[in-house]
Amino acid sequence: MKKILNDMKLRLPAKSVNEGVCRAVVSAFVAELNPTVEELGDLRCAVSEAVTNAIVHGYRDSEDKDNSFIYISVRLYENREVSVEVSDNGCGIEDVRLAMSPAYTTGGSEERCGMGFLVMESFTDSLSVKSKLGRGTTVLMRKILRS
Repeated sequence: MKKILNDMKLRLPAKSVNEGVCRAVVSAFVAELNPTVEELGDLRCAVSEAVTNAIVHGYRDSEDKDNSFIYISVRLYENREVSVEVSDNGCGIEDVRLAMSPAYTTGGSEERCGMGFLVMESFTDSLSVKSKLGRGTTVLMRKILRS
């Protein structure tokens, strides 16, 4: 079993202004492992995509925007692995496999860039998505930093 060196949890309102906050907080927390600039940039981009997804797609039909939150959990492991979990309590995804296809979106015809799972996957070593309709979605990303 991998030893956890440090972990943190963050809860913020699901507002687009907080996407930058999430990215900055995760970066600052991961800095303890002394990642390269490229590794830090990769994580920042993946976190941005995951948080933006939760805000734009997870809470798209929510009538109670004041009680919509983004939850982030970050763990640092002794083998220089970083896990970042981004979750919401939004509408959920009916077909995760379909949602992970590059052009899939819930944003209508004006949005053509999809939900960003391909971007998250390209900047991390592993990506998993779990979702339940009406209960929300959790994205788990893992990245192993070079020595």
